[in-house]
Amino acid sequence: MRQINQTSPAGLQIIIVGCGKVGVTLIEQLSKEGHDITILDKNADKIQEISSLYDVLGIVGNGASYSVQKEAGIDKADLIIAVTDSDELNLLCCTIAKRVGNCAAIARVRTPDYSKEVGYLREKLGLAMIINPELEAAREAARILYLPTALEVNSFAHGQAELVKFKIPDGNMLCDMTISHLGRHITNDILICAVERGGEVHIPSGNFRLASGDIISFVATRKDGKDFLKHIGFQTKQVKNCLIIGGGKATYYLASLLLRNNIFVKIIESDPVRCDELSALLPKAVVINGDGTNQELLKEVGIQDAEAFVPLTGIDEENIMLTLFAKQVSHAKVITKINRITFTGIIDNLDLGSVIYPKYITSEAIIAYVRARTASKDSNIETLYHMFNSAVEAIEFQVYKESAVTNKPLMELDLKKNLLVAFICRMGNIIIPSGRDCIQKGDNVMIVTTHTGFNDIQDILN
Repeated sequence: MRQINQTSPAGLQIIIVGCGKVGVTLIEQLSKEGHDITILDKNADKIQEISSLYDVLGIVGNGASYSVQKEAGIDKADLIIAVTDSDELNLLCCTIAKRVGNCAAIARVRTPDYSKEVGYLREKLGLAMIINPELEAAREAARILYLPTALEVNSFAHGQAELVKFKIPDGNMLCDMTISHLGRHITNDILICAVERGGEVHIPSGNFRLASGDIISFVATRKDGKDFLKHIGFQTKQVKNCLIIGGGKATYYLASLLLRNNIFVKIIESDPVRCDELSALLPKAVVINGDGTNQELLKEVGIQDAEAFVPLTGIDEENIMLTLFAKQVSHAKVITKINRITFTGIIDNLDLGSVIYPKYITSEAIIAYVRARTASKDSNIETLYHMFNSAVEAIEFQVYKESAVTNKPLMELDLKKNLLVAFICRMGNIIIPSGRDCIQKGDNVMIVTTHTGFNDIQDILN
């Protein structure tokens, strides 16, 4: 079980409507963080199963029903999160909750038509957040394809800083180099904030020695990150073309992003009606009607020459098999989207390239909001990202006012162990801090730590 920060304030009263993949991920995380959870779903078996696993109250019924919401305690709830399979039902649940109770509301909305109207819907319905897992997964995939040597690329400080993960290959110049040597002789513009080696994750100090096979996460501006990777011998140009299997919502979002950046896109989709829709929506893409799992068809459409390959079939097992096949027959950068499978240990041992989990992307955004609600007013959580199967958290705080952490050199702060201040964003400039730098009111500050449950910037202190 994950540690909970013992200094956290009392938990919130939260109602979660929908017990699918995202709902269960939220239940697991938020119940561990000490919140009072009530779950609503029409499926009695799901409610029974989840109630037996977690300390939650389960109610069988329609989450958009006024009487069911009353039974769930909507009048005392702090937050309702609607994550059913239906966008319309999610929006209706939140609308009713806002009329009945005095709570914040978060809806999952995935349809492209609604996604174009997110700002309008959020404002008119009074929602705290609208989250779109497919769009967020597509953005994460696109960031990786813009920097294809990376395993993961995550954005912080409104895109001004990136957290990049890559694997050190045999014979690389980083092998046997200490972190302090890297800072003195190669670059001070990046900060290595986590290293995974042999299944263990380290928050490295200056005398930590890097080795072949280490999986490194570093933070930098986009330019400095690219310059660093180029200097140590990595290819840093974005891919020129991408082959996508499957024609669902995630494909539409990803193809739109790639085409906007002049990356040629080819899509294979088995449903002829959907092919026509995609051809109309994405006139610059090549859309092929066929079975994307057919090896002969894949060879015919040029998988051997593809620079990037992204299976988005909606079936995890198919995505995994297609990725493994692509790695056999091509040198493509592969990205594997996994929706359901929970055997992360086994998945980590497969050579799947970059792996994206939409349910975690969704839950992290919501958990960041929940933690911000429970925090003091010294700071606010802007971004939350779980690294290395949740062994490490990267949290971006916005510092609202002066406190025990401000206006003192970092070297003088009594910081918790296994914690790094990864960057300070001040007036749009990214500072990779030394011990002499100070956090100031108005800064955005990113923390990387093996501790969990931080709500406030002051949680970094012992």
